[in-house]
Amino acid sequence: MKCVDDFRLTFDKKEYVPIMIGGMGVDISTSDLSLTAARLGGIGHISDAMVPTVSDRRYDTKYVRDKLKKYKHNVANEDKSDVQFDLALLEEAQRAHVENTMARKEGSGLIFMNCMEKLTMNGPKDTLRVRLASALDAGIDGITLAAGLHLGSFALIEDHPRFRDAKLGIIVSSVRALQLFIKKSARTGRLPDYVVVEGPLAGGHLGFGFDWAEYDLATIVAEIRQWLVDEKLEIPLIAAGGVFTGTDATTFLENGAAAVQVATRFTVTNECGLPPDVRQEYFMAEEDDIEVNGISPTGYPMRMLKNSPAIGAGIRPNCEAYGYLLDAKGSCAYIVAYNRELKANPEARRLKVMDKTCLCTHMRNFDCWTCGHNTYRLKDTTHRNADGTYQSLSAEHVFKDYQFSKDHKIALPPLE
Repeated sequence: MKCVDDFRLTFDKKEYVPIMIGGMGVDISTSDLSLTAARLGGIGHISDAMVPTVSDRRYDTKYVRDKLKKYKHNVANEDKSDVQFDLALLEEAQRAHVENTMARKEGSGLIFMNCMEKLTMNGPKDTLRVRLASALDAGIDGITLAAGLHLGSFALIEDHPRFRDAKLGIIVSSVRALQLFIKKSARTGRLPDYVVVEGPLAGGHLGFGFDWAEYDLATIVAEIRQWLVDEKLEIPLIAAGGVFTGTDATTFLENGAAAVQVATRFTVTNECGLPPDVRQEYFMAEEDDIEVNGISPTGYPMRMLKNSPAIGAGIRPNCEAYGYLLDAKGSCAYIVAYNRELKANPEARRLKVMDKTCLCTHMRNFDCWTCGHNTYRLKDTTHRNADGTYQSLSAEHVFKDYQFSKDHKIALPPLE
């Protein structure tokens, strides 16, 4: 019986352990988590979701405070079109995050950045160009394009000196999405170096509608693989979403995937950015505690724990401080929902907004508990303490369990 370690992912004739840790924002996939993967010969992601906010937390900058101070006069205004990100400061924050991470890199693996198109930041094209280019400037090994079709993203950086040097990939959930991306990117003369195929059991935002349960990852991977064969395109496919054991991973590798992307089991590791009390919520979750809802202002369905504090919270929009989801016109679906409830309940001391959430604020505060479908199985990966809590894991332990385990077995950590 084979295990993951019997396979290798190859880029430029260099071999890597075919395990990629997904880029979970905001600051859930920390530098420490990605560096562990790289040290062990795999690939780790950091996320640039709300990177000025992450910089404030990690590097003692004051981007959020200064932005709020600049636009505080606009707090009560429903029109947020004037609330712009300073592109020079955005570049500075992105470079700092990447440079600080890359400076600590050890081992033979790689560090990638997950870059979300849906972080429109009141200037979709300009802010995305800055985030992509500054990550390349700062020496990131690769960039994974996420949360969107990214039809124009390659064109934004085609003049960058590292455009053909760095590894560039995209996350898709259908063969149609990949076809559109390759067609629109064709004029740049560059194919993606890898494609992450994300199935319906993934965590956070999904590339499916509310009919997500009608799809399965193995079928989508097979469809995309066959299309690549028909088109004579050799692009490594990386299976993601619901890969919970090393045997799950091995099955995809045996069926033609070049690697797997995993995330859920790393949410409860010491290196993960989630606070310890939130990790315990993940450990304690049952399958019925996990839902796919439509509260994200992005318009994408989102999987999370039902008891997430973000659900139903009617806080005032914090666009002057954050504003990462403002579209090109300075609008956000949560602003619309909040103002609707405010007008309907002008005397209410505390509003409840059930259909949307202030994703920026709640992700920043770790109150939006996005998760993969298999989160309810996390309790089976560790020991339960005498007080009823669960023992946290190390990222190295989880990585090596994926790498070497067989027969769907999960190795428990040493008992503390």
